[in-house]
Amino acid sequence: MKQLHKQMSSKRDDDTIPMSQSSPYSPKALKHPRSLPRSLHYLFREQRLLFILVGILIGSTFFILQPSLSRLSPAESTSLITRSVVDSNNNYSPSKMSFNNGGGSKTGRVPVGIGGRRLRIVVTGGAGFVGSHLVDKLIGRGDEVIVIDNFFTGRKENLVHLFSNPRFELIRHDVVEPILLEVDQIYHLACPASPVHYKFNPVKTIKTNVMGTLNMLGLAKRVGARFLLTSTSEVYGDPLEHPQKETYWGNVNPIGERSCYDEGKRTAETLAMDYHRGAGVEVRIARIFNTYGPRMCLDDGRVVSNFVAQAIRKNPMTVYGDGKQTRSFQYVSDLVDGLVALMEHDHVGPFNLGNPGEFTMLELAEVVKEVIDPSATIEFKPNTADDPHKRKPDISKAKELLNWEPKISLRDGLPRMVSDFRNRILNEDEGKGL
Repeated sequence: MKQLHKQMSSKRDDDTIPMSQSSPYSPKALKHPRSLPRSLHYLFREQRLLFILVGILIGSTFFILQPSLSRLSPAESTSLITRSVVDSNNNYSPSKMSFNNGGGSKTGRVPVGIGGRRLRIVVTGGAGFVGSHLVDKLIGRGDEVIVIDNFFTGRKENLVHLFSNPRFELIRHDVVEPILLEVDQIYHLACPASPVHYKFNPVKTIKTNVMGTLNMLGLAKRVGARFLLTSTSEVYGDPLEHPQKETYWGNVNPIGERSCYDEGKRTAETLAMDYHRGAGVEVRIARIFNTYGPRMCLDDGRVVSNFVAQAIRKNPMTVYGDGKQTRSFQYVSDLVDGLVALMEHDHVGPFNLGNPGEFTMLELAEVVKEVIDPSATIEFKPNTADDPHKRKPDISKAKELLNWEPKISLRDGLPRMVSDFRNRILNEDEGKGL
């Protein structure tokens, strides 16, 4: 073993070359950094700088236009690009534009590539008579609409034509329970509005008016949405003032059969104003007078729908009391225009929204006979409790501040409602639940 170790040591000594005998060590010369002129020469050679600038321009253009074009159809996108090119020749500045976000018109600087976005709107009770017509108008003007309804009085048939629209959403939900959404505007219509329906479950009616309104106002406060409450002419009760102005405080029986609705709406108005004053919520209040039109519930106890359904079915038209009590009737499209005008203006209200044309119940029965069946008869019955004797809105405030007034008379609007009722009564697909 010692001999083997000695041989290996001898071999390593033979392989070792003395440093003095090897060639002197010379490290590799460091590579000089490329000078700035050589770099510029490389960029300019074969037009490489031009290619870089063109690429930056194309990429910037894509990222500027893509957020706007993604919300437009191909035809609208082409039109937008064409207008931009044309306007650029006329010294148009795209960074300054007018935009409307849930209220009055404003002007300011908008970041490049961000156009006016569509509003996201909640309509509670949107499957009902008035709500469904309001949803049609909002969808028609390009907004995104979320309908919340528990279908106590609403009907899916009122909205089925919108189910395939990507800007429409339907949620089965009771507003008595809270809900979390991100929205810009809230139209709060949820509440049974006819005597048959709100007397059927009066406790539920007042809970809807109080708890439902609280929940929707809380949502408006949380997300900064504008809130519109649809109140009612019933807040005036059996009025001692005629016609009724918004400054009139009303004559309401707080313990009567109708008070679940009358006092419920009065409380809802109180809550809305308290949220407005105390929490800064943008609030709008509309007091709706008698409204008629297609999609009303059959046999809901309201006088127009009662008379029309009875005349079509060849039944006597029921007049309660002596028939001399008066009402004012507005067509549903006039009301919807008023609600949208109120939401878009900067006035809190309350505003009366109704048609000041005044009819007695007997006069209304005669108009229905002219339109449907001249041979229709009238049947008198005792009047119901707390039935108002007179009802006529003073709409001078809405005319002045909202530039709104009804356009469709009773004789023009009634035939449109009759056509819808006749089709539904022939099918007899509703009106039997209560």
